[in-house]
Amino acid sequence: MNSMTLELAPDERELAELVARGVVSAGDGWVNSLSWVEAAAAGYHDLPASLRKTLARFRRFSGETGALLVRGLPVDERAVPDTPAVSGSVQKEGTVPAALLTLVASGLGDPAAYLAEKSGALVHDVVPVPGSERFQGNEGSVLLSFHNENAFHPHRPDYVLLLCLRADHEKVAGLRVACIRTALSKLSKECVEALFRPDYITAPPPSFGEGGDLTKPHGILTGAPDDPDLLVDFAATKPLGAEAEAAMLELQTVLAATAATVYLEPGDLAIVDNRVAVHGRTSFTPRYDGLDRWLQRTFSLRDLRASRDLRPQDAHVLVR
Repeated sequence: MNSMTLELAPDERELAELVARGVVSAGDGWVNSLSWVEAAAAGYHDLPASLRKTLARFRRFSGETGALLVRGLPVDERAVPDTPAVSGSVQKEGTVPAALLTLVASGLGDPAAYLAEKSGALVHDVVPVPGSERFQGNEGSVLLSFHNENAFHPHRPDYVLLLCLRADHEKVAGLRVACIRTALSKLSKECVEALFRPDYITAPPPSFGEGGDLTKPHGILTGAPDDPDLLVDFAATKPLGAEAEAAMLELQTVLAATAATVYLEPGDLAIVDNRVAVHGRTSFTPRYDGLDRWLQRTFSLRDLRASRDLRPQDAHVLVR
């Protein structure tokens, strides 16, 4: 993830915190409220120029890794409360970290959520939950396999934003990101051809419960042959034949070999271009002592209008 990194200077950190506090104080202070989203959209233009310029470049072209790391955001681990340890945990009340996520999501597109996932909250807690250790999702702690976020959904996020509030105890939980732009030249011609064929179906992730259907048969690669989009969830995508299965296995092997791993610290924001990159996480051992790893997550859609039929009253939550 070293192709695009921004480290905020102390004065830029102070400005980002000032802008975020302005969002927190706006309206009724609830993260999912219209006033919150509107305040974030307006406040984005007051963020440090270096951050806005970097986000604009990333939005135009997300680089060979499909990821951006912003370091030095105003997150004070000493002021962070105990890490939640319950299923479905979300951020409801306005906080500086939640405001930062919504501000950046507004610069990349529009913040968005899915009613079937975390009850439609705009900001999710990514935390280990007792009893869910083997869960292939944001509540688990075993190795999380590579996936495009919500790969089954016709309006999946264009960007996944992950802000670190607290690292794990041993600091071994690494965010893994792999990009098709790095992997493509290392795949065989036969593999690429197979990946472009509509010979795969994808199921919703466990975090959606019963909130989605299997996709129609689709290609794992689509679009321009020299810079394709990637659509796969290795825990939920199934090949429809032997050639498709072999190609998917080769892709998984190459993505693993070319992946980058970053160990997020408090104040680090990782942004993944969900169109060309998959992400996962290395395993770690939670202690459930209130000091476990805690990331907060939100999504951004570049074209919110495309999902208008799924968003009653033009809200930011897709109902299916």
